[in-house]
Amino acid sequence: MSLQDFQLELLAPARTAEIGIEAVNHGADAVYIGGPGFGARSSADNSIADIERLVAHAHRFNSRIFVTMNTILRDDELEPARKQAWQLYEAGVDALIVQDMGLLAIDMPPLQLHASTQTDIRTPEKARFLQDVGLSQIVLARELTARQIAAIRAATDPEKCTLEFFIHGALCVAYSGQCYISAAHTGRSANRGECSQACRLPYQVVDDKGRFVAHDKHVLSMKDNNQSENLAALVDAGIRSFKIEGRYKDMGYVKNITAHYRKLLDRLIEDRQYSDQPLARSSSGSTTFTFEPDPNQNFNREFTDYFVQGRQIDIGAFDSPKNPGQPIGYVTKVNPDSVELELNDHSKALSNGDGLCYYDLQKELVGLAINRAEAINAAKGLWRVFPKDPLPGLKDLRKGVEVNRNRDVNWTRVLDKKSSDRRIGVWAVLAETDGGMALTLTDEDGFTATASTSLPLELAKDAASALDTLRANVSKMGTTIFAALDVQVQFSQPWFVPASVLNPLRREAVEALERARTQGFVRLAPGHVVEPPVAYPEDTLSYLANVFNQAAHGFYAKHGVKVIAPAYEAIEELGEVSLMITKHCVRFSLSLCPKQAKGVTGVQGQVKAEPLQLINGKEKLTLRFDCKPCEMHVVGKMKTGVANQSRLELLEAAQGVPMTFHKTRPKQEFGH
Repeated sequence: MSLQDFQLELLAPARTAEIGIEAVNHGADAVYIGGPGFGARSSADNSIADIERLVAHAHRFNSRIFVTMNTILRDDELEPARKQAWQLYEAGVDALIVQDMGLLAIDMPPLQLHASTQTDIRTPEKARFLQDVGLSQIVLARELTARQIAAIRAATDPEKCTLEFFIHGALCVAYSGQCYISAAHTGRSANRGECSQACRLPYQVVDDKGRFVAHDKHVLSMKDNNQSENLAALVDAGIRSFKIEGRYKDMGYVKNITAHYRKLLDRLIEDRQYSDQPLARSSSGSTTFTFEPDPNQNFNREFTDYFVQGRQIDIGAFDSPKNPGQPIGYVTKVNPDSVELELNDHSKALSNGDGLCYYDLQKELVGLAINRAEAINAAKGLWRVFPKDPLPGLKDLRKGVEVNRNRDVNWTRVLDKKSSDRRIGVWAVLAETDGGMALTLTDEDGFTATASTSLPLELAKDAASALDTLRANVSKMGTTIFAALDVQVQFSQPWFVPASVLNPLRREAVEALERARTQGFVRLAPGHVVEPPVAYPEDTLSYLANVFNQAAHGFYAKHGVKVIAPAYEAIEELGEVSLMITKHCVRFSLSLCPKQAKGVTGVQGQVKAEPLQLINGKEKLTLRFDCKPCEMHVVGKMKTGVANQSRLELLEAAQGVPMTFHKTRPKQEFGH
């Protein structure tokens, strides 16, 4: 095995270059960020200049910058995408994250390409294929178990392909790349960065007789991902890149969550330093924080570890897609203009600007923002708060209601300031020379730089403390990226070195070491493409393969696929199809699964196994259940108006030249 197989990469998100810089400062080994276009977060784009600035900062620590170009592309977008890729290469980025296989068939720069979550990697066969066509890093489906991940690792080569996995953040309920509800209902394609998030809406769930199974529940809304307890298991399964979701998230989220996982991974690395397979971080330096990271402080829908340890029944955030926060206390009295509370922990305090919330009688979350907080008796945890909104508008607020805090203004203020310090360790040697002295710095990556100066040598007046003073002064690395691990003074006698000489000598040595690191930085090598071309695991592709341009069509044909249907976005699937495929099962979560009900009298008779229907206003979707792989299909069809408008936009973009594909498509069948 290579050294790379034991390196762990903490991969953090960035909406902007500024957030990316702080992700690096808070311990990220790599950062993923959107470029000027073609990223799957349509409002999180960044200029080439900003990307270049982020790259320069990240590379100081040997951290890497990955840019998302993970939408599916029309034919007219391939050339602009190619040009953007070359601009990003010239800006110094380390890899592009892609979904569209058409990019593998055009003139791309010599950059690593990583497979986006949108490529929907669930099987060893697909993972091996993507490795063999040159993808150097692949992010696996969030729905996989540790055992399934290990099977993919066994089928791939760790020296050719790194396995990446989401460890934190919002969960898309669908297999990524396999959701078309937004495209069908609004014309906004999730595969093109414009998801309307139908999964976060409330639905009525009814059976085939129209009877209510669930009322106004967010049955497609998942809790947030949190793999804090599973990091060791994921390492053992073969994951080496640990990805935090959140290219829409704010600075405080990225600082806090990056710091949280930095500490957990560092602890794991330390625990295994003497094992047969010692681990290491993939970038340089170490990070300290001015705060104690806490994932509960950021927006979350409560947490789940999803399927890593097997199917769980409590993965859904069915009551609300909002942040419920943490329990803080109970209402003791409601006044005309204020609310009195007793806090669970009397050592806690409330502050002006805090955000509180509670559930009303319909189990909907109601926000209660504090305009002013007063301690009635802080020692007994008694507080009076004056809400920003009029009390009559706070539905079902009454004595005894449990209240959560979902925004701690004091916590937010801590993260508004400088909250981390990342340093690269150096060993320093100050030695006398024939005409003066030289300072040599060697960093933890093995880079070395020397600065020298002429100086008439004279003995220090206080010989006993001279060496200690010199060591202390050499150690003063100030605001640089370095921290002195050890300082050796190699003098034949205790010479006096004035600060006016030592300070510029140290600055010169530090600058020289930074230059040496920059000159010695090695870009990631592109992946190895197996020749002759390997065969794709299937010879027929439906719209689910998201083939949206002729280059992608040619790519799959080159790899042995005989029938290639166009992407759903090509507006050719006008009948009922699977608009979402998901491992989440509404029937299971509502305790209506036939496997759950086996042996329980009457359950299957009360609610028919299928179909179930989801209703939100005028929108209706059908749920069908494929029990063999234990998957749910959300079935529907594209609105006529949406289809007509989308077709016009496609024709305009293609200048009247529509895409042509094979017309034969496999029929979908659902097992029971």
